[in-house]
Amino acid sequence: MVRAERFIAAYPGRRLAELGAEDIAQYLTSEGKNSSIQDWQFRQTVDAIRILYSIVKPEWTAPPDWEFWRDSARTLEAQHATTAREFAPVSPEDYAQRVGETRFTPLIRKHLDLFARLASAIRTRGMAFRTEKAYLGWVCRFLWHFEERSPDELGGAEVAAFLEHLVVERNVAASTQNQALNALVFLYEKVLEKPLGDLGAFRRSRRPKRLPVVLSRDEVNRLLVELDGMHWLIASLLYGSGMRLMEALRLRVQDVEFDQGLIVVRRGKGDKDRIVPLPQSLVDPISRHLEEARALHQRDLDAGFGEAQLPDALARKYPAAAREWRWQFVFPSGRLSVDPRSGATRRHHLHETAVQKAVTSAARRAGIAKKASCHTLRHSFATHLLEGGYDIRTVQELLGHSDVSTTQIYTHVLNRGGLAVRSPLDLA
Repeated sequence: MVRAERFIAAYPGRRLAELGAEDIAQYLTSEGKNSSIQDWQFRQTVDAIRILYSIVKPEWTAPPDWEFWRDSARTLEAQHATTAREFAPVSPEDYAQRVGETRFTPLIRKHLDLFARLASAIRTRGMAFRTEKAYLGWVCRFLWHFEERSPDELGGAEVAAFLEHLVVERNVAASTQNQALNALVFLYEKVLEKPLGDLGAFRRSRRPKRLPVVLSRDEVNRLLVELDGMHWLIASLLYGSGMRLMEALRLRVQDVEFDQGLIVVRRGKGDKDRIVPLPQSLVDPISRHLEEARALHQRDLDAGFGEAQLPDALARKYPAAAREWRWQFVFPSGRLSVDPRSGATRRHHLHETAVQKAVTSAARRAGIAKKASCHTLRHSFATHLLEGGYDIRTVQELLGHSDVSTTQIYTHVLNRGGLAVRSPLDLA
């Protein structure tokens, strides 16, 4: 009630029915600039205004995208892959926050020089932020397991024993054990310059053969029908281009090339750039969406804000670039974020959990009896292209796979293996 009253008081002398989606957007944008408002408080504000207008029932030509504003309540946290990549950890507390476990702070303090060298080796090789976070975490767990002994005192036998411990006592998956192995091999080979060599025999987790979940074209259509607003646009783009969710959310305005009918994916997995198709059916919706995003950006500029975080320290080279329209995110959040380290106020992209929840809920409402997610749309994109006759090398390029063997998993889904196989029951 209080939040609805605050909204009404913000427009004195005007009737609620006279206020449009633009007025509501301006109010919520203003509220979002207040860093003292918690996520749940912002979400309550959106819900209060929504309930208010469900009673007033104005005749809107285009109602507000309520779900977008609710999603905007959650801003990117300090350790999010988008925001944290540009800031190297310095103190033991920084490293512990990056790993996500404060219990490791004393251990990191004891071996701070080692962790600084490890982080530097990862970054100079252009490895992904999530790889950095995972490797730091596995080195912490390895040293913790051996009671904080120095890595110089440990070797291949201890690494093998730790990897076996993960399987026998922790019951980890094969991918988890391999990630730990890669982290420790990297530590000894690239940082300590003491390659482990042959680790000998140790128990490995069994790697089960899994096929990706793929939706039929009808299931994709049924899922998309259950979405609207920005959720629909992002999900449609994932299926229509084959991008990963974070690749779509990190798109900048300049990456969408309408004249060429393509999208440039920059710094994708493996720090690689690639080109994917811009679906023609999405040209008009994306154009309209960008008009709204540009109006939001202009309001930010008028209020003295309007910065987006730039990659690769470009902000130091080109201080004014962060406010340029071409560097803004295609899918901006409705809330501004205050960086806890620099104090800068920026507008980041929408948080990925909002889209993930929306797609999962849409699949459930559509009655799809599969574990459908945002990544399922990428799997479906690849499979449907192969069904349409595109060769596997083309699909590999569009997906950004380094090795065609990764792409070949979709031929198994098609029940091909160079041949289209028909059941003998259907041959009669």
